[in-house]
Amino acid sequence: MARIPSAVVAASGLVGGYGVARWTRKRQLGGAVLAVAGATAAQQWRRQAGDRAAVALTVGYAAAFAGSHPLAKKVGAWPAVFGVAGAVALASWAVADRRG
Repeated sequence: MARIPSAVVAASGLVGGYGVARWTRKRQLGGAVLAVAGATAAQQWRRQAGDRAAVALTVGYAAAFAGSHPLAKKVGAWPAVFGVAGAVALASWAVADRRG
């Protein structure tokens, strides 16, 4: 089975979580997508880069989610989500995926 890079998992969690919440009008469902993808990415980060890196990237993932809300007021919801997802994906690639 092909391995999906953690950068893709994390970015998909942010974009997918927002998309599911918006299209279903159920924030809890979007939160579940966000949480499952975040937990999956965190496991990959731990395996690929160690505990400290996994903690740092997980904090970054949560901060990106939180930061997308005020950013959305300035640039719009989708641009904010894509922006933070790109930042998380880049950090994930640089810290974990690039090594593997």
